[in-house]
Amino acid sequence: MDEVPRFGSPGIMLVASVGCCVAVGLISGLLTRTSISGWYATLAKPSFNPPNWIFGPVWTTLYILMGIAAWMVWQQPVSHLRTLGLACFVVQLALNFLWSLIFFRWHSIGGALVELVGLWLAIVATHIVFFHVQQLAGELILPYLAWVSFAAVLNAAIFRLNR
Repeated sequence: MDEVPRFGSPGIMLVASVGCCVAVGLISGLLTRTSISGWYATLAKPSFNPPNWIFGPVWTTLYILMGIAAWMVWQQPVSHLRTLGLACFVVQLALNFLWSLIFFRWHSIGGALVELVGLWLAIVATHIVFFHVQQLAGELILPYLAWVSFAAVLNAAIFRLNR
């Protein structure tokens, strides 16, 4: 069975894939936004902490790239690797959502740092499998991996400064 399941036109599936990723960011943002201007504003932050306004455009771009990458993998013939890649993608997307809740809503800086290790590993797994299924899809995950790597360093610094 090597046919690609067709649930709609490729364009509709692309919009759905990107929309799903952007929705994860939007929902987590709505659930945590009061903490950003409240609790988060009171934390000691390292000198390399970006201004708050940068996070929205960066995350929006990353969610769009993630959605495109997932769509590209979805368009490939059904295979074990394709299924594994999409499963890794769903896991990392869920962990992405969970990090925002742990850090911003539950105010657990250390817990978020621990969770971030799992998120980082899930992104690496997604990148590797996507790369084997569709090279460009794997490459589209790299900016996300870089940003989450930076976020891990930032999370660790905030943890250290606010113990």
